[in-house]
Amino acid sequence: MPLSDSPAHYGAVTRAIHWLTALLILLAWPLGLYAHALAEEIPQLTGAEQAAQVSLTATLFSVHKTMGVAVVLVSILRLLWAWVQRRPDLLNGEHRTEALAAETVHLLLYVLLIAVPVTGWIHHAATAGFAPILWPFGQSLPFVPQSESVAALFTTLHWALAWMLAAVLALHVAGALKHHVIDRDATLRRMLRGTPAPGSAAQPGHALPAAAALALLLAVMGAGLALRPAAPHAAPGTEAIAAPTLEASAGGEWQVTEGTLSLSVTQFGNVVEGQFADWTAQIDWNEDAAPGVAGHVTVTVAIPSLTLGSVTSQALGGDFLAAEDHPTAIFDADLVKLPEGGQRAEGTLTLRGQTMPLAFPFELAIEDDTATASASFTLDRRDFGVGAGMTDESSVAFAVSGGFELSATRD
Repeated sequence: MPLSDSPAHYGAVTRAIHWLTALLILLAWPLGLYAHALAEEIPQLTGAEQAAQVSLTATLFSVHKTMGVAVVLVSILRLLWAWVQRRPDLLNGEHRTEALAAETVHLLLYVLLIAVPVTGWIHHAATAGFAPILWPFGQSLPFVPQSESVAALFTTLHWALAWMLAAVLALHVAGALKHHVIDRDATLRRMLRGTPAPGSAAQPGHALPAAAALALLLAVMGAGLALRPAAPHAAPGTEAIAAPTLEASAGGEWQVTEGTLSLSVTQFGNVVEGQFADWTAQIDWNEDAAPGVAGHVTVTVAIPSLTLGSVTSQALGGDFLAAEDHPTAIFDADLVKLPEGGQRAEGTLTLRGQTMPLAFPFELAIEDDTATASASFTLDRRDFGVGAGMTDESSVAFAVSGGFELSATRD
């Protein structure tokens, strides 16, 4: 059985790559549709039922994405092999219209088998969290930032091109069956068994099919963007929760001029980082005080202002932060000078209607009337009833990390 191709037949390597690609596509396509359907149901579920569905959905999406990466790698291998092999000529090249259509479909298949998974891969890399690719080489891509706008653009292109791939595959299969059943030629047998069959003298060439393929590709991408605008949007079945507008703290000796309040969770083994966009801090601090209580801080956080990658809607939902019912969190603490040097905040955090102790050291530097401070701390989400149905840390870890960096000026 020859490994290489000839003008009259497909070799074993080409046939193996062809059928492996077909198998991957036939598995990945329905898997992605089913996982998407499950994801749309998640907001309507609660407790253990939601936790189980999230875990199943993430697993299916992970397998779908991993198959997509496999399709890219196999398709690149096919292109490299085709570069050094002469593809067998068409058997009906003298039928010009049909031959041009067949060549256009072939070119579109080559492009779409890479473009569809790559657009999905870019969407994955641009989105923090949820359903990792099942391989050891990381989840990011060079030159792809984590950005909601980039993610939205490429998920739209992935959606449009995936449906185009489905249509082109249907045409490809229909053409093969037409050759086998109606024309009764060896087109399908050449790919199934490597049956040799010389092509016709006339062939369609590549220039016109390439132009037609490019025009169709651009048209579908444009239609996709028009029908499904590439803008960040909430997960299916969820509605945006209006964040309360927090007024700047009226009291306190120190006023925050800039700062970040961050949060990170570990989901399915991957760290997902986010920030709260709206929070205020009322701070009193006496740098000349003796060791002991030297100040006080009250921080109020607008929970709906959280962004946490692709899991933002889930994080704000009723089984997690319950942002609609508990729109603010409050950290109230004494600021303590330690006898051995350094500082520590000792107080309570009220989150999701639960108040628990929270203490952590912080860094502080004061120059004239400007102070900079930073800290990191860890919470156990179970203490606040966050994600109570998620009892398996392989889905969402119990430990949640937080931190802040801020600059403040003295009034």
